[in-house]
Amino acid sequence: MRIDKKYKGIMFIVMSAFCFALMNVFVRLSGDLPSVQKSFFRNFIAFIIAAATMGKQHIWYSGKEENMKYLILRSAFGTMGILCNFYAVDHLVLADASMLNKMSPFFAIFFSVFILKERVKPAQAGIVFTAFVGSLFIIKPTVFNMELLPALIGFAGGVSAGAAYTYVRKLSACGEKGPFIVAFFSGFSCLVTLPYLLLHYHPMSLAQLILLLLAGTAAAGGQFTITAAYSYAPAREISVYDYSQIIFSAALGFFIFGQVPDIYSWLGYVIIIAMAVTMFWYNNYRSN
Repeated sequence: MRIDKKYKGIMFIVMSAFCFALMNVFVRLSGDLPSVQKSFFRNFIAFIIAAATMGKQHIWYSGKEENMKYLILRSAFGTMGILCNFYAVDHLVLADASMLNKMSPFFAIFFSVFILKERVKPAQAGIVFTAFVGSLFIIKPTVFNMELLPALIGFAGGVSAGAAYTYVRKLSACGEKGPFIVAFFSGFSCLVTLPYLLLHYHPMSLAQLILLLLAGTAAAGGQFTITAAYSYAPAREISVYDYSQIIFSAALGFFIFGQVPDIYSWLGYVIIIAMAVTMFWYNNYRSN
């Protein structure tokens, strides 16, 4: 039976959401290791897989000089986003960390004004602001909140990821291929974190090493399935399904770690997901 391209896109983006939720589980299970060390192994596996894909598809750097600064900026923001996300995953409820990271699409709209010179409609600005309000219910910015710092770091990770994704759009428009962008970012991240790894390496058990390798494999699976998703359908039609990661994270967090988000976090989830659905409808309305 023939499957419509849109439904293939939905299937792949849900698979991507599950892979990234699984990555966070493996990162948390790997125990008390520095976020930098976890990031190195996650990106090392992604680099190997992306480089192999490049070789198989004969994809190389376009050679455009102006693209190099965008590649470096994409990689710098992406590395910061991963480090912040891994720190949040280690110190917050898994669903909270995932939701703060999922603020990235809203901040991608913000950064697109400065990086892509796109105009933001008042309705889009209102949706982004309301999503930010939703994030405050997860962060819970009070002096009595012992998890305030990890929540703020997780939020910063979402901001950084939003900037990184905007540069991915810029690079794609400039002719760079997806596997090269992934390989450059992963290699850059490994080089940046390598000095810290050499100076402050924490010995790992075999189980921890296997868990980090599994985290890297899950991350690569997430990156490639989300790339496949957007090759079948435009973002305005399927991007909202990426929030299924919150469902996967909440379920995995409950069954594996016994985590239950509080009522304020659930309220934040509802507001942010509602704004994602509103943005989804709004973009489809404008395109039609």
